[in-house]
Amino acid sequence: MRAIPGSCHCGAVQVEFATAKDLAGFHPRVCDCTFCRRHGATWLSDAEGRLRIGEQATGMLRDYRQGSETARFLLCARCGVCVAVIFEEGARSFAAVNANCLGSGSDFGEAQPASPQMLSDEEKIARWKALWIADVVVSRAES
Repeated sequence: MRAIPGSCHCGAVQVEFATAKDLAGFHPRVCDCTFCRRHGATWLSDAEGRLRIGEQATGMLRDYRQGSETARFLLCARCGVCVAVIFEEGARSFAAVNANCLGSGSDFGEAQPASPQMLSDEEKIARWKALWIADVVVSRAES
């Protein structure tokens, strides 16, 4: 697996996306919802990949739910960058990382549009479980 580090703009929230797939074969998804458009997020995932998210200091990683409130967005409390989106079902987590947060040299294919607003909650969840990263760890700093 190739690990690709990244972070929010100020570095208070770190991410690491790992995949065995060729990066050029990834086509980040550009969601058409107002939240993602305003944040300029492009989403990347690999169901067989891994995602690690951690805050550098207590309280730097904030959660935000919008739309159907089924998933939650993870944002930096300091610079406001949205680093990932996560869906939890029982003890399992599924996530997508904002490709714009990953380090330089991440040569992904051309972005493609996505319109999850057109899906029911059940359809969204089925899609997330099929496409999103299933090996997810979110680490919060100790206070």
